[in-house]
Amino acid sequence: MTTSVETIPGYIAGSWTIDPVHSDVSFSVRHLGVAKVRGRFDTFEGTIVTAENPLESSVTASIETASVNSNNKMRDDHIRNEDFLDTDGFPTLTFTSTGLRAESALVYQVDGDLTLRGVTKKVTLELELNGFGTGFDGSPVAGFTATTEISRGDFGVTGGAAGAAVGDKITIVLEIEAKQA
Repeated sequence: MTTSVETIPGYIAGSWTIDPVHSDVSFSVRHLGVAKVRGRFDTFEGTIVTAENPLESSVTASIETASVNSNNKMRDDHIRNEDFLDTDGFPTLTFTSTGLRAESALVYQVDGDLTLRGVTKKVTLELELNGFGTGFDGSPVAGFTATTEISRGDFGVTGGAAGAAVGDKITIVLEIEAKQA
């Protein structure tokens, strides 16, 4: 499908900075195969470029791995160690888009490279463009929701002795509000 600026309500081309105060980067993973454990990352940044041709838009993002927060200190400390994120050895995880495909004027597949624990893999985010608007200070804002699922094993995240208790598939959800740069 092709899409154009005219088909996207209120579309604003430009460079945008992710607003961490009004954004959320969260994940969920099965525990013991029966329940989902949820968590988030508290420190992240990124830039989104909405191009004149929406399909030429791009995104880069970086997440501080030590900022993981699952509301349980003991679990968070374990996630930070070498069994999982190894935050001392790999303090950031990054995403860089490589292309966009339109499903509709407001839904896209964003292909890109995700680097976690020094391993880079191709992933696809399903992105919903929530819209463009005006912030309280009068400046333009944009909203996006993106989801993907990754295999932790693909990135060398074994989980150590606890690995069998933690599912391999991790669902990632990004709720992003961005300010025009």
